[in-house]
Amino acid sequence: MSGTQGYPYPQVFLVDSGRGPQPSVQPPGMLPCWSFPPAHERVMERGRVRGSRGLGSWSLAIALLFLLLLVFGALGLGAYQIIKLQTQLDGIQQVREMNIEIDGRGPEKQVGDLPETDPNRGKTAGRPAAHVIGRIEKHVSQNTLRWEPKAGRAFTEGGVVYRDGGLQVNETGLYHIYSRVQFEANHCTPTDALVHSVFVRRPGNFKSLTLMEGHREGYCNLGSHGYVWTSGSYLGSTLKLEKQDWLYVNVSHPAMLSHAHHANFFGLHKI
Repeated sequence: MSGTQGYPYPQVFLVDSGRGPQPSVQPPGMLPCWSFPPAHERVMERGRVRGSRGLGSWSLAIALLFLLLLVFGALGLGAYQIIKLQTQLDGIQQVREMNIEIDGRGPEKQVGDLPETDPNRGKTAGRPAAHVIGRIEKHVSQNTLRWEPKAGRAFTEGGVVYRDGGLQVNETGLYHIYSRVQFEANHCTPTDALVHSVFVRRPGNFKSLTLMEGHREGYCNLGSHGYVWTSGSYLGSTLKLEKQDWLYVNVSHPAMLSHAHHANFFGLHKI
């Protein structure tokens, strides 16, 4: 027990057998004494420390579990995307194989559908049409023009035939006929006139029939002072033609025609 220095200790007398009472001796100074908390408080403090340690362990475990869930979720999403891409690639491959198989069988099926009684079916399936372009010739000796039927954008189809400057149709019907020519030179005379015409020749009829015609007069003033002048003429109309009709183009000055292919052309198509 701890003592309090404020209370004096009782005097102690020493008795000697022969001498009588001795004066009291002052007790020695008391040693310091430290007080400690009660045992109950120490137990509660230890419990709080253990509780805080347990709470920290649970937080760490939850964080680790959350990280594991994120990792597994990312892996699962990646696997799903890979499976989805693989499925799409398989579908594309199947469609491509089907297209190749259909293309390989197409010609056989088409040939099988053609009847034996019509071997020429498909050769003239297109609508009758033709477009021919100007031919560059150094020496022109006649007014009926010659054309280029295959070069560039020139073509003939649907049974239309080109020969010696003429286009022949193989069906009777309405046709849109057109022609354009371009003249150019650096000299002229006031009496010159530019003539551009389209005519037809029919079997059994030796006389040509003019279908369209254009005149250009008074153009000479365009070539004054020695400059090059140009003048174009376009004809177009919808007319009825008969089977085996031949159509031609005439010009009055073939030597003055431009050498540009796109400047001179002639064509028709069935309506």
